[in-house]
Amino acid sequence: MALRDLLVYLDQSEHAIDRLRLAGTLAHRHKSRLTALYVKELTPAQQQELSVAELGQGSAQSIQLANRLIEQSIGDTAQRLRSALTIIEHDLGIEVEWRQVSGKSANVVPQHARFADLCVLTQDTPHTMASTGYTFSEQLLFVTGRPVLFVPAHGAFTHTGAHILVAWNSSRASTRALNDALPLLELADRVTVLAINPSEFAERYGALPPERIVEHLRHHGATVEGLWFNNVPPASIVDTVQSEARRLGADLIVAGAFGHPKLWEQLMGGVTRDLLAHMELPVLMSF
Repeated sequence: MALRDLLVYLDQSEHAIDRLRLAGTLAHRHKSRLTALYVKELTPAQQQELSVAELGQGSAQSIQLANRLIEQSIGDTAQRLRSALTIIEHDLGIEVEWRQVSGKSANVVPQHARFADLCVLTQDTPHTMASTGYTFSEQLLFVTGRPVLFVPAHGAFTHTGAHILVAWNSSRASTRALNDALPLLELADRVTVLAINPSEFAERYGALPPERIVEHLRHHGATVEGLWFNNVPPASIVDTVQSEARRLGADLIVAGAFGHPKLWEQLMGGVTRDLLAHMELPVLMSF
């Protein structure tokens, strides 16, 4: 499988251009087509601004002015991002498409993501919780049916995929994530498989030793090394993954996602939610 169609979701956040550049370099590395999806949607701050104007019993003129300024801000951001995409297209020599649509991102993005090999979007924060109690990122992970590359909301990340750390625990979820990440792993300069508590998984589930997945990746031409850590408490798994990624100089983490849409309340916690909430590096996840 190759990455031929990449989708990057763009919003009004300050790091959207960095995310666009990261997607551009990824598309260039994989000779992919890049679609930039910009959804015209009010931010929480803009919604609050309009609510204050309306509830404050402002004049119709002042409410119209607030609406006009917000629309102008949304349009100005779109223009900056579209101009950046044009520069990326010229500098990297990749095929690009600009899509600007209106609607709710939670409804729009999955529909477009299903026609891409990989969706790139930002990490979000608890203040973006939907009425379901889950963030936009968490919901997208379960409803797109595609692998998702999450980019941290804080910090500038314009390149990824040179050194990839794979968080491996022999589960169906980590297997799916690894398989979806194979195009990136095959082109990476270096891959590290980090198996946490492999002895526990061998004892509880009869899992094969993690050396077998290292061997499998080498058959795909990847330059791979393996690291195993036993007796890691569940509460420390995310810290261990991220600290090892930092120590090794990795620029991307591949990890499986756990849970089921009908069982979010019981299962959408633990490692998956912690990693999404506290990521320090780009993370590719699948479900």
